Amino acid sequence: MSGAGAPTQQPVDCRDLRVAVVAASWHTQVMAGLVAGAHRAFADFQVEAPVVVRVPGAFELPVVASALAAQGYDAVVALGVVIRGGTPHFDFVCNAATDGLTRVALDSTTAVGFGLLTCDTEQQALDRAGLEGSTEDKGYEAASAALVTAQTIKRVKRGHES
Repeated sequence: MSGAGAPTQQPVDCRDLRVAVVAASWHTQVMAGLVAGAHRAFADFQVEAPVVVRVPGAFELPVVASALAAQGYDAVVALGVVIRGGTPHFDFVCNAATDGLTRVALDSTTAVGFGLLTCDTEQQALDRAGLEGSTEDKGYEAASAALVTAQTIKRVKRGHES
């Protein structure tokens, strides 16, 4: 089962962080749920005025995440969904987006929340989108992971590793 073993993350005060979301536009219902979930996390973590930028699809997430990291955002939450079709396109897009987002995080030392759903069916995506009736809220999870990681990076940079 997806989500089994997930850590429980208590919200911490993140009002000092500059936060951005880069969200794909495909699958509007799923994306609405993911973005709403991120906003719920921002409210719980006291993030003020997060920026939301939309891109066409998942493939475009890394380049815009990189641009946002270069602008000094402490955390960038990448949200998207790719649903398997009958061609290898799914694998290429998922791998490119995943590798690109990883590179952004490592190259910029910026917390990147990974909210890219890679699903076999639309129902799987709906189940993870944080919508009414969904079993998971991956937008919330990606945002909270990015926020906690951004706070950790700040502590480490100040020499306070614990």
